[in-house]
Amino acid sequence: MEFKTLLYDLTDGIATVTLNRPDALNAIDMEMRADLSALAEQLFFDDAVRVVIFTGAGRAFSAGGDISHFEQDWLTPKFRAHSRRLIKFFDDLEALEKPVIAAINGPATGGGLELALACDVRLAAEEATLGFRENYIGLIPGIGGCARFARLVGVAKAKELIFAGTMISAQEAKEIGLVNRVVPGERLMDEAREYARLLLKRAPQALGLAKKILNIVANVDQTSGIVMEGLAQSILLKTEDHHEGLRAFREKDKPKFEGK
Repeated sequence: MEFKTLLYDLTDGIATVTLNRPDALNAIDMEMRADLSALAEQLFFDDAVRVVIFTGAGRAFSAGGDISHFEQDWLTPKFRAHSRRLIKFFDDLEALEKPVIAAINGPATGGGLELALACDVRLAAEEATLGFRENYIGLIPGIGGCARFARLVGVAKAKELIFAGTMISAQEAKEIGLVNRVVPGERLMDEAREYARLLLKRAPQALGLAKKILNIVANVDQTSGIVMEGLAQSILLKTEDHHEGLRAFREKDKPKFEGK
């Protein structure tokens, strides 16, 4: 599939998606929204895709929504309809039963940070900065940003940073739990691919259900979460990968998981 604003590479089970509007700091315009919507279907239904990495071309991860998008004289229902396309894509990333890694190579703000928040694991280059600056144009993080940000760093810290519109360093982002790891910029993609290759050695269905359960338990009580875990485990007990893992353990061999 060809995209106008994305670069897509699938190699050995790892799909690398590069936001490719470097002259605009990879701002998300209408064409990119359409490309991301089309990308979701490919990630869901291509069994060759085992792990996904998002990064940005040039010096930015993404500067968020293209400013021209907000300069139009929108009717409220039409604006919400266009927003829904991006909201659905971020929801799809969370629902995708495959690990999704954000390799944040530079500034990530607004919709760009919201994209990173919808990923499962966030690696950031040392020079990256992250934040929400929507209040500079009288808006709020409106594509799931408030909800996901507060869930990840806590309501108090989310309020502090969103109110101030502050961009924080990658190191501070790590300290508050916004990113998992900070690495030298020249090592970022190597680190992301190394982690992706590690995940390729794990049972795909187990990874997918672990992701689903962890996303669910963040929003339900402990008892409900434990019930969900039990249901997922009962499914995995019947998989070929589970039996392959047992065989490899008994024979002191490396398991060969096939997602079955």
